[in-house]
Amino acid sequence: MRRKSLVNDTCPIARTLDVIGDWWSLLIVREAMMGTRRFSEFQKHLGVARNILSTRLKTLVAQGIFDVKTADGSAYQDYVLTPKGRALFPVLVALRQWGEEHSFRRGESYAKLLDRQTRRPLQKLQIRAFDGRILNQADTVVEPVAVS
Repeated sequence: MRRKSLVNDTCPIARTLDVIGDWWSLLIVREAMMGTRRFSEFQKHLGVARNILSTRLKTLVAQGIFDVKTADGSAYQDYVLTPKGRALFPVLVALRQWGEEHSFRRGESYAKLLDRQTRRPLQKLQIRAFDGRILNQADTVVEPVAVS
């Protein structure tokens, strides 16, 4: 079954999900952020079928999330995150922090994201107003924006 395209939706969340909304795409981006660059490495680390990986990588390249570069001195292709792809880092951190809080039983092990310099956990992401106040969902409103 083909999924509905959200490319023309007026909601930024819907349009984002149209690009990276399946779990394989986000897991591929996560792997790239941890240093994975080659097709075979993505497949090995994720355990994803070759056809699915190929389709997702083609989409991510077409959407400007990855660039494809020929590896120095070889015929291999490297998949390298673009600035647009690296800009997904806060999205992945938010998903990770939500998962740490809500997806594990007490005492269950998981991989923790640490500050490379201090080796300490990251502070929980916070949404802040322009003046620095911490906001929650009840403090926000969605309004249409006219683009000229």
